[in-house]
Amino acid sequence: MPPAQNVLRYAWLVVALLFPVALLNYLDRQMLATMKASMVADIPSIANKADWGLILGCFKWTYAVLSPFGGYVADRLGKRWVIGGSLFVWSAVTWWTGHVSTFNELLAARALMGISEAFYIPAALALISEYHFGDTRSRAVGVHQTGIYVGQILGGFAGYVADAPDYGWRWMFTTCGMIGVVYALPLLAALRDPVRPAAPAGETDNKPATGVVRGLLGDRNFLLLVAYFTLPAIAGWVVRDWMPEILREKFSLGQGKAGMSAILYVQLASLVGALLGGTLADRWMKTTNRGRIYTSAIGMALFLPALFGVGNAPTLAFAIAGLVIFGLGWGFFDCNNMPILCQIARPEWRATGYGIMNLVSITCGGLGDYFFGVLRDRHVPLNLIFGSFAGVALLSIGIVLLIRPRSQPG
Repeated sequence: MPPAQNVLRYAWLVVALLFPVALLNYLDRQMLATMKASMVADIPSIANKADWGLILGCFKWTYAVLSPFGGYVADRLGKRWVIGGSLFVWSAVTWWTGHVSTFNELLAARALMGISEAFYIPAALALISEYHFGDTRSRAVGVHQTGIYVGQILGGFAGYVADAPDYGWRWMFTTCGMIGVVYALPLLAALRDPVRPAAPAGETDNKPATGVVRGLLGDRNFLLLVAYFTLPAIAGWVVRDWMPEILREKFSLGQGKAGMSAILYVQLASLVGALLGGTLADRWMKTTNRGRIYTSAIGMALFLPALFGVGNAPTLAFAIAGLVIFGLGWGFFDCNNMPILCQIARPEWRATGYGIMNLVSITCGGLGDYFFGVLRDRHVPLNLIFGSFAGVALLSIGIVLLIRPRSQPG
């Protein structure tokens, strides 16, 4: 057994190795939203906003359905190969997306993207949680999540690339796909699955009396966490996928400026929120095992003014202010979901558990994307839609406070 200092050093190396993977994971997703105008102009068989909502939704539905399976495979076969294989396949699909020419081809590419990416997040967060215990767990997850936000920020600038005569949207997909394929090989060489250590206080390692699915779905705390993980994510996906188009139409912006305004500020705020929320949660856990729950609830409280502000924004500056508040709250929420799961689920069930959470959350997020497009085609006011999202956030605060973690701090 290597000295504790070397173990901790490698634990942070794992986070560093996965940071660019998280970045590519969300860059490959986000740039579709910010390059919408160029893609629709180049693929005339995309007929309306409902069609675009279907393209956004099909990724989420395939991602959602395969997430529990991806988590189960990672729990049983090891995280290293699942992470490396997922990166390689989705990067190849990203490259292919740069060569599609019809609505059906793009729909198929996004579905394949969802299948391949479904294996990454449950395995990555479970791997990080196995290397990081109580004192660093929320911070480690938060640092990994900042890779996601950086990927979304870079995706926000993809509209400028799409508008550039020498590049365009096809170049963007092709280049990002090639980068991911190349990085998958050294990543596989550097990652290793840990030998599972003895569980910390309160996290029993006795053999379970039931199977993973029955054990999770029969747990009241897990079901509450699934609901809490799902409800705010509906608004999160709409903000991520539709906000560039909302700002472009509402304030008569160019594609590049709309993408940057919709993505940059909210993701920078999310990055700050994840680092602050992770640090606060880890410190709060030293005095109460509900520290991560309380930190996440604070983040959810920030959703309320943020969503009302975005829905009623009279100016671009007002909308950006609302997005910044939303981003801070999202960071607090995002960095604590897996750590809270670690307090209620066995170590060998966590990737599967997160996969089930993704199944429910992203299925509903895909429906949210689709029906948002339908509602906008029918000219339903934005303030009514986002006001409803704020009500859902208020309900979510009550749900997370009902969770009773089993483990002690640490």
